[in-house]
Amino acid sequence: MAKKLTFIHAADLHLGAPFRGVRALSDAWANRLLDAIPEAYDRVIDAAVSRAVDFVVIAGDIFDTARASYGDYLHFFKGLHRLDEAGIPVYLCTGNHDPFTSWQRDFFAFPPNTVMLPADKPGFAAFRKDGETLALICGRGYYNQTWPADEDISSGLTRAAAIEALAGEAPDAASAPFVVGVLHTGLDLDPVKAPTNTAALLRAGVDYWALGHIHQKFARPSFDDPRIVFSGCIQGRDIKETGERGCFVVTLEEGRRNSVEFVPTASVVWQRLDVDVTDCANVGDVTDKIMRELFRANGKAHCEEMCARITLTGATPLHAVLARPGVVEDLRKHINDGYPSFFCDALIDATTRPCDKEALRREGLFPAVFLQVADALRADSDEEMAYLQEEFLKKNVQLPSAFARRIDDLAADAENLVLDLLNRGDE
Repeated sequence: MAKKLTFIHAADLHLGAPFRGVRALSDAWANRLLDAIPEAYDRVIDAAVSRAVDFVVIAGDIFDTARASYGDYLHFFKGLHRLDEAGIPVYLCTGNHDPFTSWQRDFFAFPPNTVMLPADKPGFAAFRKDGETLALICGRGYYNQTWPADEDISSGLTRAAAIEALAGEAPDAASAPFVVGVLHTGLDLDPVKAPTNTAALLRAGVDYWALGHIHQKFARPSFDDPRIVFSGCIQGRDIKETGERGCFVVTLEEGRRNSVEFVPTASVVWQRLDVDVTDCANVGDVTDKIMRELFRANGKAHCEEMCARITLTGATPLHAVLARPGVVEDLRKHINDGYPSFFCDALIDATTRPCDKEALRREGLFPAVFLQVADALRADSDEEMAYLQEEFLKKNVQLPSAFARRIDDLAADAENLVLDLLNRGDE
């Protein structure tokens, strides 16, 4: 019978992480978010226990800071003890947020089920089941908060090295059907945080690399053949970490490709939503459409509550109404007061006044001249960037690199803004 192994791959718990920029808008939601990360960790533990997995892997950044609080340690160790009581081993490594030197071992001792892989050298462990070694675990964590640029964090982590290192405690190590690697690394996606080479990992004889650090779900060669995998963080911490978050249930089986099943763990999901209000006749219609989009996004994200940053788009006669002082903020407050499961942290009006640019060009008046100049400038992206760079330098401000990627969008926004101001002048 083919051997089979099932385990949880989680990473980037970030227990104790702050949520920036929310308290200024809502004390209640800021307090709610403080509970969201511990809740997400509890859901990882729940998933492991309910599915009776063989073991759990946590690939670094368990804590958000090198000086984690006693309360954060207490919550983390309670989860470890729950797994210990269920007979589920845990293999973990440290990350750049919680390096090996920062762990406060005077708080708690690890329960018998938990193995912290070393950070000063490659580490190995044997997972045994029913009297045989079913998997070899190999990995390495961060020793300090930075990783030496001339050292590969994956060096020495191979199937052959694991067999040799574990031969004493597991004489049948060479016949173990599976090898699982655990690392906190930027791979080739973040060249600063302990980068390593994809090809080298694939050649190491490791069946599945459980990685941490990148906060997005990611797999190589693909999710159809997941051998090098980031599970992402278990709970988004701000508007940059949108969408569902969670962990993977990984299944390895002889003669088959690896498979991963995503388990959502975030009770609060962050979303960016663009809501086209072109077809809205009044502000009430805008509210209704926003709510439909919130419920649609909420259903896809598999979460109880959602923080959203909403941008209103489209060419609409309501543009002038939305531009009046206080209208958009009152609309945001109405959404937040009426639907406690959603929190709109910002409502941005990016609508435009309906404008027939071709008609303006035919009229030959000042708007036509402006559009002609705008078209000429847009045709030369280098000239556009030079102009922007010069304007930023005049203000002693560095031009953000992201502007180069958004130059076309920014030019269109600027054009619409000028036309809108000209129309207001007509009024």
